[in-house]
Amino acid sequence: MDKKIVANFLHENLSYKIRGACFAVYSAIGGGHKESVYQKALALELEKVGIKFEREKTLNIFYEKEQVGTYKPDFIIEDQVIIEMNAVPFVTKDFEVQLLNYLKATKLSLGFLINFGPSKVDIRRRVNFHNQG
Repeated sequence: MDKKIVANFLHENLSYKIRGACFAVYSAIGGGHKESVYQKALALELEKVGIKFEREKTLNIFYEKEQVGTYKPDFIIEDQVIIEMNAVPFVTKDFEVQLLNYLKATKLSLGFLINFGPSKVDIRRRVNFHNQG
């Protein structure tokens, strides 16, 4: 696959900015806060660095061609990337599976699972290649 296509698909520049915003938030306020604190701080940081986003945007989930539910991710970044956030001691596989299921059920292909843990920020990027094409 062409490097430019792969970089575009993975939203390389946007990915770096998202990661940078998360690290900036964690560096400024540290660990041990509620998830809502990190959501508000990340929103402020994303605005500061010029990233367009929507919080808790309702996305429709389809089975075949029927809408079967809705989903409200913490953030949708530039109509391209889902961000799901947590503030827990550690991330279980269930959180990752949930993000992948959301990606499968929507038209989006890239998601970040971000955990603002007590001792570090953990950022996991997940890709659903089946939504391309």
